Order: sequence, then structure tokens, then C-alpha cells
Amino acid sequence: MEQLDSGGGTTAHVGRQPIYDREGAVVAYELLFRAGTDALSAARTDDHATARVLVAAFTEFGLEELTGGKVCFLNVTKSFLTGMLPLPFDYSQAVLEVLASVEVDEQLVAGLTVLSERGFTLAIDHFVCGGPREVLLPLVSYVKVDMLAADEAGVRACVELCRRYPHLQLVAVRLESTESLRLAFELGFDLFQGHILGRPHVDTTSALAPGRLARLRLLAALTADDVDLDEVVALVGQDAGLSMRVLRATNAATFGLKRTVTSVREAIVAMGLNRLRQWVTLMLVSDLTTADHEQLARILVRARLCQLLVDSPEFAGAAGQGDAAYLGGLLSAVADHFAVPVDEIVAGLPLGPELGGALRAGDGPLGAILHAARAYTDPDPDNDHGEPGAIVAAYLSALRWTNGVLGELSQEIPDRAEERLHALAG
Repeated sequence: MEQLDSGGGTTAHVGRQPIYDREGAVVAYELLFRAGTDALSAARTDDHATARVLVAAFTEFGLEELTGGKVCFLNVTKSFLTGMLPLPFDYSQAVLEVLASVEVDEQLVAGLTVLSERGFTLAIDHFVCGGPREVLLPLVSYVKVDMLAADEAGVRACVELCRRYPHLQLVAVRLESTESLRLAFELGFDLFQGHILGRPHVDTTSALAPGRLARLRLLAALTADDVDLDEVVALVGQDAGLSMRVLRATNAATFGLKRTVTSVREAIVAMGLNRLRQWVTLMLVSDLTTADHEQLARILVRARLCQLLVDSPEFAGAAGQGDAAYLGGLLSAVADHFAVPVDEIVAGLPLGPELGGALRAGDGPLGAILHAARAYTDPDPDNDHGEPGAIVAAYLSALRWTNGVLGELSQEIPDRAEERLHALAG
């Protein structure tokens, strides 16, 4: 796979956000591309970055593996929409999204008309009534309305206008409160996207617990006649909630542990398979709270990305510390998931000084990896100064790996978005 240049070269963020239907099911993902824009010619940089990431996503990894076969929304620049740059994929594979920053002119209308005639599905992002983009409504299939910035009267006007075009599907975006979600649902929006669904707000007292099927598999592995330690380590490492409890249990006084651990493997060895078996059995009976699919995916992608980055030349100082990087990424993501300081998450865990320093203060090569992975998977658009060249390839690989891990568990993990939308429907 082609890697983006490090140092002064162009890089691009790749992310994804789920889009839900009125039943609360994930029906699509929006892939997000953002250039590392401290360059002067931002538009050209965006074109270049988007082109390279598109080629990587479609040709190196396969779009179906990244999106699980669901509809894919792509943010593309005007150069792609007007034919100045080619679209390296078939019309049936993605919805092309016209961003709010794209100027509407005759060239854009002509380009979208050609794309529509070729069979491409189009969407308008952040649509508002009375603007120049009303002329695009006959050409597009999806209209996204910003529910965070718009007032209720403006949203109602957009809905009324768009319903004059029966072919349009309305997507409520930037949903960050129960009130905005309720309004969008009552106004008859077809699809929903936003943090309240894709990244729900979680109380700091909540417990992170993964799918029961994963623990059943782990229990089966632990009760086999010839226990495969590698398999057990892999299953625990894919279970964020269990990993946290194993680490805490390892540090319990009853174990008499006199040394620190730097990986899930070391924690399991220190605990012993019999006690781990007891923990898993207890959890299967007593677990009452569950993280949804998207929350687990976000956590596992961060952990796997950290693990992969240790093999990157940019982080040569962390070579051979893949397990520690995975654990650090997992703990960092758990802290972000519950919106608590990482010190609160790692308090009492038997972490080695190097990993502890990396988590608490960003020290050393591991700290640099944790910082890069966190900045990439949860980017701050106001503080975007580029990132290591290998991170795009590693992120896509981590996403593919996570989809494989969670693919068979999708029916076992309750989805809070589904619960919220069903509550509104009821």
C-alpha cells in the first residue's frame, strides 16, 4: 500500500461515523477524510490526500471490509465532483457527498448532472433553505440537515421544502442532545447521525462490558483439555471490559503480586487460568451493562492502531512493544469512552513505569504512539498539524481487524441507538 509522506508531506485522516435508520439499525457509514492542513494551498492538499486515501481504501483493503457491506458516504472535493480528478470506484459502491464548503456554480451543477446520469448517488451536506444549493435538490438522493446549528423553524422549513421532492431521503446530522433527536424523529427524518447515537454520552459510573458471545468463546477456550494460551490472550485482548478487570484483579492483594505487568499476557499468566475461568463465569452471570457495537469498535481500533504503529519507522524506539502499545491504546480509549482522566482509569493497575508514564504524561516512544493514535482517531480540526506517514495504512488495517473481530458479535451486542429510537417511536 502506498504510504503518505512523513515530515513535510501530505497526510489524511480517515474515520467513519455510523448512520442509523428510524429503527435504530446502522445502515451506512460516512468515511471522513481530512488533510493535515498547515499547508498554504489547502484545496490542492485536500484533493491529493483524498485521492490517495480513496485508492488505499478501495484497492488495498476493500470497501466492504471497511464498512461491513453497508452503504458508504464519501466526502469528496469539487475536483472529483466536476471530473477534474477521477473517481476510482464503481457508481454502486458509495454515496458522494457535496460538502458545505463546495461552491455552487455552473461547473458543479454540470459535474453533478454527469455523475447522476452515470448512476452515482449524491448527497448534500449541511443543507439550509434559501441558499444557492437548492438548485441541487433534483440531482441528489440524500439531504443532510445540521441539527446542532439550525433553529427549529429553519429545520421545519428544510423538511417542508425537501418533501416536495419524493425521491429525497432526509438525514439529521450533528445530533448531540435528546431534544434534537426527538425533533428530528417527530419531523419525519429518514436517517440519523450524531454523537448521541454514534458515540453516546456515558456516565462515568457505567461499566464497560462486551458481547456475551465473546465470553462464551473465552470460557470454552479456558475449559478445553489443552488450553491454548495464545488463543486465551487474543480473546481477552479483544474484550475491553474483561481486560480492565483482569488487570485490576491481577493487582488484588490476594494474588500477592510483587511485579508490574506490561501486557495482557503477563496479567493472565500472573492471575492463572483457573482464576481467570472463575472471573469469566462470574461475569457471564452478573453482567448487566453492555457497550454497543460502535463503542467497542472505537476502543478496539485505537488499541490495534497503537499495536501496529510500533512497527513504523517513525516510532522505532517502541520496537518490540506491541503488546504494551495495545494495552496502552485500550486503556486510553476506555478513558475517553467514559470521559474521565486517564489517571482515574489506570489508578491501581499494575502497570510498568514505561507504560504508566506513557499513559499519564505521554512519555517516551509509547507516549508518542498513544498521542498519535488518539489524535488520529478522534481528531481536533482546530489543532491539525499532520501525522506520521504510516498511520493511514495502520488505521485501515486496524479497522479491518476490528470489523473481523466484531463481525460475528453484532447480534449479541445491544445497540443504544436502537433503544433510543425505539423509545421515540413508542
